[in-house]
Amino acid sequence: MYAWIKVLHVLAVISWMAGMLYLPRLFVYHVSAAPGSDRSETFKIMERRLLKAIMTPAMLVSWAAGLWIAIAYDMASDGWFHAKLALVVLLTACHGYLARCVKIFAADANTRTERFYRVLNEVPTLLMVGIVVFVIVKPF
Repeated sequence: MYAWIKVLHVLAVISWMAGMLYLPRLFVYHVSAAPGSDRSETFKIMERRLLKAIMTPAMLVSWAAGLWIAIAYDMASDGWFHAKLALVVLLTACHGYLARCVKIFAADANTRTERFYRVLNEVPTLLMVGIVVFVIVKPF
């Protein structure tokens, strides 16, 4: 059963990360669209669907499968697991912030710049790198 849960976990993480990397990029382009324009409305639809249909379900499955593996294989005492878990909590907080940004754009209330979203786009990447290092290298 472990192998199948791990497959589910990896597929969910890939899906979640794809959205986490793409959504801020959509914001970069959305900033330049005039509020109420057809282009802006298209971005709103894309952002909402990406968040609701892909990212959030993938995040929930990632958490469920990951916790199942951690509990079933008693990883709670491993230092690397605590570090990974801390980064996954930060990634989840980032997800929440991106969801908030979707609502702000949907209300035509964005005040952030394209540069802000370009920098924000790097946060999930850095968290992902740290998570992968802890899982593969297990430095402690």
